[in-house]
Amino acid sequence: MKFDLHVHSHYSKDSKATLDEILNAALKRGLDGLAICDHDTIEGGLACEKRAQELGLKITVIPGVEVSSSKGHILVLGIRKNIEPLLSPEETIERARKLGGVVIIPHPFKQSSHGIADFEGLDIDAVEVFNSRCLLNDANRKAEDKANRLGIPGVAGSDSHIPEMVGQAYTEINASENTLEAVLRAIREGKVASAGKNTPTTVILEQMSGSVKRKLKKRLGRLIKGL
Repeated sequence: MKFDLHVHSHYSKDSKATLDEILNAALKRGLDGLAICDHDTIEGGLACEKRAQELGLKITVIPGVEVSSSKGHILVLGIRKNIEPLLSPEETIERARKLGGVVIIPHPFKQSSHGIADFEGLDIDAVEVFNSRCLLNDANRKAEDKANRLGIPGVAGSDSHIPEMVGQAYTEINASENTLEAVLRAIREGKVASAGKNTPTTVILEQMSGSVKRKLKKRLGRLIKGL
């Protein structure tokens, strides 16, 4: 089965992708499921899971979150409560485990996306060894090499912020059935393989430009407020 394990919806400040747009894109890509991992909130994942059920879609939505730890981002799948941001990686993972979550380190060597870099010794289930939004593949190669050396399963995700890129990268999951529980169990057991293609450079550059504009607007707002 094909799952995109790293998708952002409009519940993330840096994405405008609606739930219906994401679900339609996933179906067009032939995905069996996806994980909604918005920044520091599970609300998008829970809402998308509900929406897929309302529409009667044969696709499994995994509620997830991309938590901002003190040293970088951590994906937590299958939880239904938020985890406080800016805790240490160890504390973040401890909270995730108590909530029954699957823990994945995304884009560890991509500094521009707050990659955590050093994941050795952490209690994790998998490492994102292919992130389609990496402009160059050096970061992906470093992640794959280190994951292989440590014997940690590798997964892939589009890290999409627009619906057109949903499923650009995905994880092949060998689960017994397409249910939330079976899929999460298969990830924990390492029955996964990464696949997909890079996001087109033009899309990445456009999104980077948008990010810079948002940051400048925010700083300008603070400056004006302080006058």
